[in-house]
Amino acid sequence: MVAFGLPPLEVNASLAWFVVIALSMIAITVFVLGKVLPVRGRPPLVTQALLALVVVFSGSTLLLALLFVFINPNGTASWTWVLLAFNFMMMGPAGTWFIGLIVFRDRRIVATAWEWPVAIAVVTTASEVTMGVLFAIAGTPSAAALDLFATGLTSIWFFWSMSAIMLALVLWAPLRPLERDALFALAVSGVLGPWVTAYPTVGGLAMGGLMTAVFLLLVRRLARPGGLGSAAELSLLYGLAAAFLATALSGFFVAVAQGSAVADVTFGTVMAVVMSVEIAYLFRRFYRGIPGAPVLARTPDDDELAEDRAAPTIASEPAVAAGPLPPPALER
Repeated sequence: MVAFGLPPLEVNASLAWFVVIALSMIAITVFVLGKVLPVRGRPPLVTQALLALVVVFSGSTLLLALLFVFINPNGTASWTWVLLAFNFMMMGPAGTWFIGLIVFRDRRIVATAWEWPVAIAVVTTASEVTMGVLFAIAGTPSAAALDLFATGLTSIWFFWSMSAIMLALVLWAPLRPLERDALFALAVSGVLGPWVTAYPTVGGLAMGGLMTAVFLLLVRRLARPGGLGSAAELSLLYGLAAAFLATALSGFFVAVAQGSAVADVTFGTVMAVVMSVEIAYLFRRFYRGIPGAPVLARTPDDDELAEDRAAPTIASEPAVAAGPLPPPALER
């Protein structure tokens, strides 16, 4: 059954548990990223980032094991790998965090570094791509490999899960109005993504036109960059404009190619790269301490409140040892 013009979700009673696992993993990813992004804007501990990375990676391992169920006809061996993946998902993050606690000694991430934001963004995107391919193979296991990859990369299981993660970060992040509007538009483009390939002519032209309009508005705003911030921040906003342009071109390609597998893979790949960059950008923006009011303010954890109380305040005068007062100076 097609709902709201969407392509069939390819879900039946036999895939109910797969749907539960998929939705649970999306919720876990959003929760973990929220916990690893401190409310006060401080860089998280290296061990916190490591824990988030391993949790998302272990989820990808579980999805790969579930994918193996549809590829391997030997059901016993396939479900053995699923149980091993479940075991790793339970024990792997805790063990890695404990080892990281010893190795990194609770050091904080360097606020200007890109390594951890990029790593978490890449692992998150790879996990959601795997989820999309899993449901593509579950729905049409006999299709060609390129068609399966195109279906997985443009399905709601990939687009909507990525959009849920990005929308949560956009609502939590302390962004300036221009940044928030642009990043929100990119997140919404992921929600609209499945319609683009389901209706290539209308969807591709609509996506291309919408992204072109936002691109032109952003370029017009960047042409007079007064008050936008430093040169580094401006360069990131120019990169954001390039993301809108790439999305627009890939949408037009879908319309011209009439939904070929190559066009779908191109569109899905462009969207995956753009959304991955947005997650990395938001993650790094969080702990750089850029002033701005989030849409949804969160309550700081006890550790953050304790650090606020322990933070040094205005320096006081050094204490003077008690003793007899010096004799008054004699006037001449």
